[in-house]
Amino acid sequence: MSKKIVSFVLAIMATGMLVAAWFYFSFWRVAVVPKTSEASVYVYLPDGLKYTQLVDSLKSQVNLQHPDVFDFFARRMKYDQYKIHGGRYELQPGWSAVQLIRHLRSGNQSPVALVLNNEREWFNVAAKVSRFIQPDSLALVAVMSDPDLLDSIGYDQQNLMAVFIPNTYEFFWNTTPKGFLLRMLRERNRFWEQNGRKEKAIALGLSENQVYTLASIVEKETQANSEKARIAGVYLNRLNEGWPLQADPTAVFATRDFDAKRVLFYHTQFDSPYNTYKYKGLPPGPISIASIASIDAVLNAEQHDYMFFCARGDETGLHNFAATIDGHARNISIYKQNLASRGLQ
Repeated sequence: MSKKIVSFVLAIMATGMLVAAWFYFSFWRVAVVPKTSEASVYVYLPDGLKYTQLVDSLKSQVNLQHPDVFDFFARRMKYDQYKIHGGRYELQPGWSAVQLIRHLRSGNQSPVALVLNNEREWFNVAAKVSRFIQPDSLALVAVMSDPDLLDSIGYDQQNLMAVFIPNTYEFFWNTTPKGFLLRMLRERNRFWEQNGRKEKAIALGLSENQVYTLASIVEKETQANSEKARIAGVYLNRLNEGWPLQADPTAVFATRDFDAKRVLFYHTQFDSPYNTYKYKGLPPGPISIASIASIDAVLNAEQHDYMFFCARGDETGLHNFAATIDGHARNISIYKQNLASRGLQ
């Protein structure tokens, strides 16, 4: 073969390689994550996803562009043979196939911010949490109602609410129901180790769960943090004197009549261990999530002689306090007068 032919063949091969390289690197730069005005977009990948299902998820959730380009690079990088890491992933608009594949392959999830605040019962917590992580509410309810699991962590369905300390927590989206509950238990234990809370509970002669239960009552009595420690002191005085707590929120909880505007004879006479008009002492468990402010109000309750309190009825949301039944009667009169002046009675 002449030198001219050899040179010509080599030139053709070189040109072909350059063209192939040009196409390869052109495709390498092609954006498969659409360019949008959003700073970032998110994709949610269930555990156990297959490669073909991954492509479908990317198409439906982030409008994957040029799926053939994505598939080409995925197979070149053998991503189609990898285990797909489930989770919630933050993607940058304009990412190329290679950038997207490297990110998903890393398993570097973007956590969700899970908010717990004013849920009333444990199955309400399950419903709330299912809005933030992959497991649905039924899966969460199944774990939260598993007697063997609850017994292993020292709880039952009546006092389970005491596990939940209201806050904003970071979770991976594919956290399991059991993983969620055990994380909440760790957060609960960490909370009680702080600021001398365990020691303060002991000084009150109450368990940590009993403090939480009383705090849940205080939580429903007032929204004003300024008077929570005083109300907590009233209830502690009643407990120490052997009085029934006669807490309206417990009667409402017992009847599940959460829309009640006022506590009536029906509520106070309803037979339930949660009704502190019928039974002395604390109810068997919390009547809602208790805020940190309410928990600390119980632990740092005011020391005073008050045995009664009554709403002022003046739109402040505050209460008047009394040490005697006569003083309480006067406060009730003030309450009624204030309601009348507002045209409410």
